[in-house]
Amino acid sequence: MSSSLSSGTAPRVAPAGTASLAERIQGSVLLPGQGGYREEKAVYNTALEHRPALVVAAASAEDVRTAVAFAAEHGMAVAVQATGHGAAAPAIDTLMISTRRMSGVEIDPDRRTALVQAGALWQDVIDAAAPHGLAPLNGSSPGVGVVGYTLGGGLGLMSRTHGYAADHVLSIDLVTASGEETTATPDRHPDLFWALRGGKGNFGVVTAMEFGLFPVPNVYAGALILPGRSASEAMLAWRAWTADCPEEMTSSLALLRLPDAPPIPEPLRGRLSVALRFVHLGSPQHGERLVAPFRAMEPIVDTVREMSYTDIASVYSDPVAPTPYRQRCIMLDGLGDDGVRTMVELAGPDSDCTDMIVELRHLGGALSRPPRVPSAVGRRDATFTLTTLSEVPAGAGPGADPGEGALLERMRVHYAGRRFINFLSGPDASDLTREAFDADTYSRLVRVKSHYDPNNIFRANHNIAPEPEHV
Repeated sequence: MSSSLSSGTAPRVAPAGTASLAERIQGSVLLPGQGGYREEKAVYNTALEHRPALVVAAASAEDVRTAVAFAAEHGMAVAVQATGHGAAAPAIDTLMISTRRMSGVEIDPDRRTALVQAGALWQDVIDAAAPHGLAPLNGSSPGVGVVGYTLGGGLGLMSRTHGYAADHVLSIDLVTASGEETTATPDRHPDLFWALRGGKGNFGVVTAMEFGLFPVPNVYAGALILPGRSASEAMLAWRAWTADCPEEMTSSLALLRLPDAPPIPEPLRGRLSVALRFVHLGSPQHGERLVAPFRAMEPIVDTVREMSYTDIASVYSDPVAPTPYRQRCIMLDGLGDDGVRTMVELAGPDSDCTDMIVELRHLGGALSRPPRVPSAVGRRDATFTLTTLSEVPAGAGPGADPGEGALLERMRVHYAGRRFINFLSGPDASDLTREAFDADTYSRLVRVKSHYDPNNIFRANHNIAPEPEHV
């Protein structure tokens, strides 16, 4: 047992109470101003600054249970963090539970499943599954936490073939607002199991999760990057190509504006480029035929090749260093010529846009089919996601970037009525949570929230508030 309870900013509870908590925690209890506090609360998305009253660096599910019970006893909100990629609200005067030390991963190759603890990253699972020829349904960045990604649905690199990551969850261990440890499955607490898969961290602190893996020894994958002047041509070609694309192919198109500095490759520095990303689960020969039309457009970078799934991070090459950004997303019913013209006008080579990344991800395939066990993940009839990523100053206030706001507003002619919750991050993202669900789904989520967290202890997140009479 370790703790850091010397001098520092006073917590919301009496020092004696905090010391008592530290005595019962296997991990650490950290207060503002003490060594390790700043590092433990640090986020990947530095547009948000957390200022919790205290941090519990949990080492076990029992630590989580003890911390939640302590917060409830002292009337504190609970924030949970593994990596901080998807941070949606600043955690102010909360008890923050850091799960990054709970990073265990167990692979069952016979059942093709993984059992992971709350702080595991996707790279942990990829590396553990690969020796068995298996792979998880991770996203573009293997540095993202497994639990937060999956609770938001999980739109990944093999999604058109296998669906959302949430579709393949088998069980979820968690601590509820009452401090009770429980397990949600399709047969045990089915309403909670439904809500957790899509409703993010509103219903408890997940301590472990079991989910399915897939046989994927190798993939044909990578990126073709074209000069920015090709934006309109590439977008029109890619849109037509996706119309009859096989489900074995998951792809995206992004208009990239990257910094004029290392480690960005020289041809991409400080200028617009068009990135086409592909992950194909069929034969390399079939994959090569599929991407041939885009290779004919003379890309300035070509990394598409057969690769081990352990190299899958190279497809997107997402930045590793923390950065301040705002991410927004809408789901599109389709993408007509007017939509392409709008995107090129507002984010293309002749636009005034200087620092915004715009990405389209192709949906459909297995994403369009309902899962065997229903979940709160919705809008399975959408064709694309449209995501914007804007760099913002650290600690920036709410409100969209002008270019980002103009683009999303103009694209509402194709707006399918909802957002994708995992692609809402940064200042004021929590305010958009309701728009990620249809009315019936949101009402059901509120009812589940009212039952399991009537006092809204878990509110430093993409918050779903309980019914007013429960607060």
